Amino acid sequence: VRLLESGGGSVQAGGSLRLSCAVSGLNPNLYYLHWARQAPGKGLEWVASISSGGTFKYYHDAVQGRFTISRNNDKMTLSLQMVALKSEDTARYYCAADRDLKDTPNAHYQFRGPGTQVTVSS
Repeated sequence: VRLLESGGGSVQAGGSLRLSCAVSGLNPNLYYLHWARQAPGKGLEWVASISSGGTFKYYHDAVQGRFTISRNNDKMTLSLQMVALKSEDTARYYCAADRDLKDTPNAHYQFRGPGTQVTVSS
């Protein structure tokens, strides 16, 4: 199984970024996909999750209304559209897969990518 994130970078507050994750080696119809992030000196923070078929989406209160999670099982991709970015969104963002919904802090995911850095300057 491999998950590989892309799309991170540096942006000013109020700006937008779109993160992507290429997924391979698993049956996407069996897995929730997640985005989580970790800021320097802090634990892993759950950001958003999407059900296997894409019907159900879940967001951390801190990103609700600003971030949108989506997936394409045919293309084996996961995305996170981020708008109205804030300095507190600065973190390394990870794509993860798990059979279960994992929406708690410091969750252990079955599979996780190496991450992509997002830096928001104020």
